[in-house]
Amino acid sequence: MPIELNHTIVAARDRKVTAGFLTELLGLPEAEVHEPFLAVQLGNRVTLDVMTAAGPIAPQHYAFLVSEDEFDAILGRIRAQDLTYWADPFSQQAGRINHWNGGRGVYVKDPDGHSIEALTRP
Repeated sequence: MPIELNHTIVAARDRKVTAGFLTELLGLPEAEVHEPFLAVQLGNRVTLDVMTAAGPIAPQHYAFLVSEDEFDAILGRIRAQDLTYWADPFSQQAGRINHWNGGRGVYVKDPDGHSIEALTRP
């Protein structure tokens, strides 16, 4: 059997807020309760297990490979919510997207400061 990523834990100040942000932004079904987590199910059977953490949150980076249509929808939701977004992982090119590797990419911060990237080409 090939080795596959099954899940990763996403630390949050409030798991409901963070899971809701991710599912809304990415257009995913509502997270499922798997105590002590809210599991955000991705299309490749991987879950983001969002857990309320006691203490400081160390920001992480989560990148999602999406189709062109999904990218348009995600960018539309970012703009509709008036979220700040960037073309780069260093948050220096605000209000722009990138066109790396012949695709498109965008970065946004979740409520806990995690960097959420949507890209159409790896």
